[in-house]
Amino acid sequence: MKYARIVYNGSVHEAMEKNGRLQLEEGLIVSEEDVTFLPPVEPGTVFALGLNYADHAKELDFQAPAEPLVFLKGPNTFVGHRGTTPRPADVTYMHYECELAVIIGKPGKHISREHAYDHVMGYTIANDYAFRDYLENYYRPNLVVKNRDSSTPIGPWLVEANVISDPMNLTLRTFVNGKLTQEGSTKDMIFDIPALIEYLSSFMTLNTGDIILTGTPKGSVDTKPGDEVITEIVGIGSLINTVVSETV
Repeated sequence: MKYARIVYNGSVHEAMEKNGRLQLEEGLIVSEEDVTFLPPVEPGTVFALGLNYADHAKELDFQAPAEPLVFLKGPNTFVGHRGTTPRPADVTYMHYECELAVIIGKPGKHISREHAYDHVMGYTIANDYAFRDYLENYYRPNLVVKNRDSSTPIGPWLVEANVISDPMNLTLRTFVNGKLTQEGSTKDMIFDIPALIEYLSSFMTLNTGDIILTGTPKGSVDTKPGDEVITEIVGIGSLINTVVSETV
């Protein structure tokens, strides 16, 4: 099943996908245009991976990492489906990052690879924008780059784990103003989902609602105010976002 969190008539609802529309808890069916999308879960601790695709590392002239490069993101960074993301006036390069987001459903520590998927609630799509002008270096993404308000669209759906037969063989695509600019597959991750869950849980407890953003393949290009960016993962859905000028 596919689920969303939305605002409808001033109240927050959980909704289920129903023939391209949304069915609320009480059975009322509404269209996407009638609601405001929220992140499909309320984020707990959010882990983001840098350089987790070999082709992306090569694209940036970096050697693939020997262990996961992980940084944290605050809840202020997230915005829902059909939301907007500001581009600061002084930025010369702002690019999208289409990523598979793994949502933890069962708490655990010292989780083995063999039992990693037992702790996954489901999956969604994230677009973790990067502002290269503010980057210290690719091995230490800083707060200014990855924790800006509304810099990470996420959603629209939480797709239950049992719906996705092989999360390590999903096609990712990005379209800017209707033009295909990025295409890759989760099979090309350097550290796969079980490895990431095993690594993170080796030193801290993973809790329900925690999210792992698993990195992006090559193909990132600059985006400007007015651009519509659609990040999609086959089997999960399409996440729409519009870049706007930042207002102070």
